[in-house]
Amino acid sequence: MPPKDTDITGRSPKRRRPQAIRRLVIWYRRNAAVTSLVDTASAASSVAGSMAGSVAGSVVSTAGNVAGAAGNVAGNVAGVAGSMAGAAGSVAGSMANSVLQPLVFDPLRRLQQGSNPDGELRIVDAERLWVAVDGMGGDHAPGPILEGCLRAVALLPVRVRFVAETAAVDQAVAALGLGEELATAISAGLIEVVASGPSVGMDEEATVVRRKRDASINLAMDLVKAGEATAVYSAGNSGAVMASAIFRLGRLKGIDRPAIGALFPTKDPNQQVLVLDVGANMDAKPAYLHQFALLGNIYSRDVLQVQRPRIGLLNIGEEECKGNELCLKTYPLLAADDRFVFAGNCEGRDVLSGDFDVVVCDGFTGNVLLKFLESVGSVLLDVLRAELPRGRRGKVGSAFLRSNLVRIKKRLDHAEHGGALLLGVNGVCVIGHGSSKALSVVSALRLAHSAASHGVMADLHKLSDSTEAAVACG
Repeated sequence: MPPKDTDITGRSPKRRRPQAIRRLVIWYRRNAAVTSLVDTASAASSVAGSMAGSVAGSVVSTAGNVAGAAGNVAGNVAGVAGSMAGAAGSVAGSMANSVLQPLVFDPLRRLQQGSNPDGELRIVDAERLWVAVDGMGGDHAPGPILEGCLRAVALLPVRVRFVAETAAVDQAVAALGLGEELATAISAGLIEVVASGPSVGMDEEATVVRRKRDASINLAMDLVKAGEATAVYSAGNSGAVMASAIFRLGRLKGIDRPAIGALFPTKDPNQQVLVLDVGANMDAKPAYLHQFALLGNIYSRDVLQVQRPRIGLLNIGEEECKGNELCLKTYPLLAADDRFVFAGNCEGRDVLSGDFDVVVCDGFTGNVLLKFLESVGSVLLDVLRAELPRGRRGKVGSAFLRSNLVRIKKRLDHAEHGGALLLGVNGVCVIGHGSSKALSVVSALRLAHSAASHGVMADLHKLSDSTEAAVACG
């Protein structure tokens, strides 16, 4: 007779796993993405494996029962599941996050890396650039705008001249508890508060900047014009910002209409596409779109470091004969200019494909495209949440995919991009979203610093001089 713990062949029978663990292992094996995520976590957090397993055993009772009997396979599954649970998350979750958390998408991250492999800026105070900030611009100003400036001076090589109404600043500082932090920044010479008069409201006409001469946006523009700041940022009324920039800074020679250019993400995390115009000119002429292409080409080359930017014309088809009258008349102008690479028409589905570096269109179309993209991130996450399985299995799956979902949100979140550049005026000007808060301000000031420190204005002046000379000869 064979021993009791063997079968008729003399081999030990396999112990049956509890049903919950069997289901977990089956689900784990069927999901390739989760499998690779777990394998990476297991290899990267080998030091924390034993600790995570023991904590997981105490929290996830089923996983703990099987951990002692199922060997390494069940131990790995229990470790990851436990790390995503309540008590175990504090032990293995923090270590797994440090390894698995992808790099936050930053449209200008590679510009900051330089020789530093960590991608962090080594700030030298002598190299800091002054940026004028319209502290009264935006739906939530001035509190969140000031908070963003305080974060920015700690993270970026910039100094901020914060232009705002004194009473409003005092009230915001008291409400947010920023008094000590602001005093420290002022004493260190990183922030300077500049008093302004009544500000321009978000619902006022753009021409009001002519009457409110000491409004915060006007004084901020004057700082750039006087050379006391290298760039200006405002999250206020975009029409008023553009009007103030034209009145105070002036247009570049040879440029009929400035354009607002926004950076869009593409399927490649390391590549962005500059779309302009996204709101400055509702009605455009072919000559305007031609000028937008010239402006975008210089910005993409100088700041985004694209050697030969590919220019696209936003249209409803790839063929040259497609589109409305504006597109039909613009196409030959772009195709005939040898100062940039014209890659042809760009359909809406191709904007984020990575096949184009610059896409030009009228302001009405561009603004619709911009606002649509701003909604994609939140809608996509809502859809993913709704489609994840319910119950215990869904919670475990959600935990496995959390870092991926966060990365998707960051790539599509307009707050991560900060703002859009107003190209075509005689100075670096960044326009932020009206709902901007601290994160958006930091991103916008990073954008302003990058534009101001890469010689964009010098090349734009060369372009305006050559364009004016060509017009004179013609």
